[in-house]
Amino acid sequence: MSIFKYHIPEALSTPFDLEERTFQFARDVRQLIMKIPNSIANIEDANQVVKSYVSVGANYIEANKKLGPKDLIF
Repeated sequence: MSIFKYHIPEALSTPFDLEERTFQFARDVRQLIMKIPNSIANIEDANQVVKSYVSVGANYIEANKKLGPKDLIF
């Protein structure tokens, strides 16, 4: 089984639960990183992956934040 295959369970397959799915994704990526053997190259790659997976949830939250009525004007 490839480590790059990501299966979304049936309970999380609706389009309206992205906050829960991004949290699940971050948790799964963190567990995967913990399994990677320590080497100089792996540590550098893991650091980059950590920065990337954390930003997925942060970007989702920021995109859904409404700051005021002017946010709705295009």
